[in-house]
Amino acid sequence: MNFTKSIAAIALAGLLFISCKKNTEETPSTKVTSTETTTPKVKKEIAAANLQTASFKVDGMTCAIGCAKTIESELSDLDGVQKATVDFDKKLATVTFDKTVQNPESLTKVVEATADGKTYKVSNMKS
Repeated sequence: MNFTKSIAAIALAGLLFISCKKNTEETPSTKVTSTETTTPKVKKEIAAANLQTASFKVDGMTCAIGCAKTIESELSDLDGVQKATVDFDKKLATVTFDKTVQNPESLTKVVEATADGKTYKVSNMKS
């Protein structure tokens, strides 16, 4: 019986050794190269006289990573937005933006259009 266990252990170790072997050679059909280059989006400087801050409640968020960070990213990517933060625990978004480019209504539309367009609702807008 001890002999059978030894044979089984050796067979298992051999199987693991063979199955975990890395293929270090790349074949031309599996080699992936990227020729696309991405450049970071450069934010234009906003004149202090044009800066405006809006704070509003966002209902419908269920998580900090998926919901709050997605909304924050959508707002941050808008032209004229200097900074956007979304606090999941307080359900509060704060956006600093150029009032000649954005307005509270456009920020509301972006948040409410995020995801499926039915999930998030903006309320209590203060600017």
